[in-house]
Amino acid sequence: MKIREISQIIEERDLPLAREDDSIRGVLEKMLKHPHSRLIYVVDADGRCQGVISLGTLIRHLFSSSFEPAVHARFVIPMITAETAKHIMDTGVIYATEEEAVETVIKKMVKAAIKEIPVLDETNRIIGDITMLDLLRHCEPDQD
Repeated sequence: MKIREISQIIEERDLPLAREDDSIRGVLEKMLKHPHSRLIYVVDADGRCQGVISLGTLIRHLFSSSFEPAVHARFVIPMITAETAKHIMDTGVIYATEEEAVETVIKKMVKAAIKEIPVLDETNRIIGDITMLDLLRHCEPDQD
């Protein structure tokens, strides 16, 4: 089974997108509007995926004073001075394509310990997202 088939089965949902220049407050508002997701997908002016912001990253940024000072000093200044989505996004995006096999994507997600993944087209535009719950709902899990 291909990701395309899963994408056609799941209900269409609004994608949690932010622009690179969106404020941190704007990112928070978008996160709150998309309760199915724990990621915000950051796109450039052409709609190409540039990075992701996880709920965990957003929490660490917004509530940084609540965390133990176990953060290395070189990360403190960027964390304090971050103003836009681009400043806090993770650029190492793990993604799927519509033509990938579901099993391949599941392995990719398990290896990276992620619960959702953007689906990108050949120009890196986000055309959907798949969560592990989507995969559990529509795929036969290994019972070996």
